[in-house]
Amino acid sequence: MTQPATDGPRLLIIEDDAVFARTLARSFERRGYQVEVIGGPDPLDTAMETFRPEFAVVDLRLAGASGLACVERLHQRDPATRIVVLTGFASIATAVEAIKLGATNYLTKPANTDDIEAAFARADGDAQADLATRPTSIKTLEWEHIHQTLADTGFNVSEAARRLGLHRRTLARKLDKRHMP
Repeated sequence: MTQPATDGPRLLIIEDDAVFARTLARSFERRGYQVEVIGGPDPLDTAMETFRPEFAVVDLRLAGASGLACVERLHQRDPATRIVVLTGFASIATAVEAIKLGATNYLTKPANTDDIEAAFARADGDAQADLATRPTSIKTLEWEHIHQTLADTGFNVSEAARRLGLHRRTLARKLDKRHMP
């Protein structure tokens, strides 16, 4: 086992899946990073004060919390911090919010160390990025509209259902299919 770097770039991993966080931490440590892992937003202020990360990997869905709040706090503390949001529940709405709040990039899981490092390097965007050649499906558009409405209502299901013109139970069933809380 390699010793963690003591003079490399500082990386904070905010991930509630301990196995994934440990694997990611070891991989970055082998690349010379100093790594600190926290499982949610509660220890974030202490980590920002004592560790002062230059880079951060933030899971979008933390147990009982949103990774977006962590992105916002990290960016407010130091706008130069390069933040990559990882999620297994990608949507255009959350990607837009993450970038607005200060994330450098947004990746869907599974993502590996190479993907994350490349995302840190692409902070300025790419005007030459390939444009989608296939139109978005109706199901995807529906989900993105639902998710944006949820975000607009602070994830209040009753209010989102009212705005969408759906019965609350109908919206709850749709969310259960997408494994949303």
